[in-house]
Amino acid sequence: MVTVSGVLVFFVVSLLIVQFLKLQWMRRRLPPGPTPYPFFGNLLQMNFRIHHENLKKMAKIYGNIFTLWVPQGPVVVLQGFQAVKEGLTVHAEDVAGRPTGGVFHCVSHGNGVMFSNGHLWKQQRRFGLATMRKMGVGKKTQEYQLQEEACHLVEYLQKTNGKPLDPTMPVVHAVANVICSVIFGHRFSRDDENFHRLIESIDGITAFGNSIAFFVYELFPWLTSHLLAAYKETKSKLDFVKALLAKEVESHKEKRKADENRDFIDYYLAEIDKTKGDAESTYDEENLIQTIFDLFIAGTETTATTLRWALLFMAIYPDIQEKVQKELDAVLGCSHVFCYEDRKKLPYTNAVVHEIQRYSNIILIALPRLSLKDTELLGYHVPKNTVILANIDSVLSDPGKWETPDQFNPGHFLDKDGNFVNREAFLPFAIGQRVCMGELLARMELFIVFSTLLQAFTFTLPEGVKEVNTKFVFGSTMKPPPYQICAIPRCSKYGDVFLLDQFLSQFLGP
Repeated sequence: MVTVSGVLVFFVVSLLIVQFLKLQWMRRRLPPGPTPYPFFGNLLQMNFRIHHENLKKMAKIYGNIFTLWVPQGPVVVLQGFQAVKEGLTVHAEDVAGRPTGGVFHCVSHGNGVMFSNGHLWKQQRRFGLATMRKMGVGKKTQEYQLQEEACHLVEYLQKTNGKPLDPTMPVVHAVANVICSVIFGHRFSRDDENFHRLIESIDGITAFGNSIAFFVYELFPWLTSHLLAAYKETKSKLDFVKALLAKEVESHKEKRKADENRDFIDYYLAEIDKTKGDAESTYDEENLIQTIFDLFIAGTETTATTLRWALLFMAIYPDIQEKVQKELDAVLGCSHVFCYEDRKKLPYTNAVVHEIQRYSNIILIALPRLSLKDTELLGYHVPKNTVILANIDSVLSDPGKWETPDQFNPGHFLDKDGNFVNREAFLPFAIGQRVCMGELLARMELFIVFSTLLQAFTFTLPEGVKEVNTKFVFGSTMKPPPYQICAIPRCSKYGDVFLLDQFLSQFLGP
């Protein structure tokens, strides 16, 4: 006798078999990889998280290009410098897309720079790069803003009088204010409640992108959006940030003067006016808000996390810190105001900054790419709309490219005569057509802030602390675990006082 439950079991089993056979058929021409399960793909084997250590293990089995499966389809993983470089540059145009579904659509709706595609992406990115150049990124104009924020940070640390502190919030505030100056044309005080909420909200939004909740949402978007608390909390933070940015845009519209562009928003509003009636134009307020949201996401978390690692490494490796300070003192003196050009005179300091980025390796896996057409990667056929992941961790720790990949070693960036050397495997900002738009600003910021802090202070572990946990906290960026350090003033030029007005007077005048 046929029962309802029997029919259901037969139906489910048949569906699973059909799905399994379909997956095997689709896998034929793709790079090799672990066998996927129906509906879940390889998510169960990966514990619903794409972890760099799991990718490393799989690469040993399947090679430097392999395929994982998620419910939406195949994900091709590139492992090691050569695979990442070839995979993202040989057919760069073919793999310059971004996935558009699920969380990515919820965050951007296809607008802005980070998760847009096609003509819209090209136009928004081109405008963003051109505007940042107009505003002085890479020039003295931008350096003044970076120097000012470095001064504010020095002044804050000076007031701690060498007592233990967690540097997280002061560092994040300084970095976020750099982006605020670029976008809004003004900085926020440390006591501003909206500024605090903005920073906390961005941290929460980015953390969601590397959580189990992210994959649960991708599996069951409708159900998750109604029931999952983590999604609701992230959506609330997203709404707050977008509302705050919209408020800033409205304020600029009311106050701006024609032909007097002070910041990114002013330049963008001028472009909206200029291109009205142009059918090819993608400039509108929705794209403006999304673009400045993208700039905040990309420019705050990454640089702040790198600087937090920098201070921790200096406290852990006092001999390296001392060598940096000796170079700063000998070459430029303790009263010098740093500019980006100084890196050419400071090879060891420059090498340390680069090694901090390599060793901290805060972006283990680059943002996903999408193949825009059928293409070929490292000899394998990759169909249109395939997600491609570049494992940046495997590049920055590639034993074939780094002499001591598992050690903090500034010598990676120095030749035998102590001169700075670039390394082709140094790709913290990724590679190809989607390379980080704010790379130059980030490089300037890291060098100027780091050099200023090492000029002003010696960073030590609190008294009695002999060992510090350096195992990163897994999230949107790989943050250091919570720690405390002491900032001991060292610049006798100011009689142990490193006041902002004294510091700024050197380039703003009395």
